[in-house]
Parts: sequence; structure tokens; C-alpha cells
Amino acid sequence: MNRMLLTALIVGSVGLAGAAQAAGDAAAGKAKATSCAMCHGPNGEGTQMGPKLAAEDSAKFTAAMNDYKSGKRDNAMMKSQASPLSDDDIANLAAYYGTMK
Repeated sequence: MNRMLLTALIVGSVGLAGAAQAAGDAAAGKAKATSCAMCHGPNGEGTQMGPKLAAEDSAKFTAAMNDYKSGKRDNAMMKSQASPLSDDDIANLAAYYGTMK
């Protein structure tokens, strides 16, 4: 019985750690967002060159960035910006923009 409880706790902890990592680190996202500011504004408010990113839903942001990376969304500028980003980078950016008003 104790062994089953310990196993359940370990599996649950691993699941929570994965969910926390998927949520991203907003501070790391802010540091990474400097290259986004030229088109999307210094606070993600959007400009004539790029749409608003501030307060963007994290799941939508992540899906969009992955679509740019894969070429599913056809935009040469965004593909060049998204391609070098890791999954962690994208999660961090999503967390950063998601925390903005």
C-alpha cells in the first residue's frame, strides 16, 4: 500500500513539474521579447507592422508561433523570427505576453 502511494505521489509530482514548465517563465520571456518589439511594440501593444501581443491567450500564442515555425502560417518575417526559438522560449514568451494588460 505504501509503495502504491509513493508511486502515485511521484507520478503526480512529475506531471505538475511538466505543467509548470509548459506555463513558461514570464521574466525569461520579457528578456527574449526584445526582438519582437520592433514590429509588435515595446509593450506588445501592436503597431502598424505587427498585431497586439499583450494579453494574448498563451495557448493561441504558442499555436501561432509553432505554426510560423512549421510554415503552416505563411509569413517570411515571422518564420525567420520563430524558427530559432525553442519550445521553452515560446512558452516563456507566451507567459510574458499573457501577463500583460
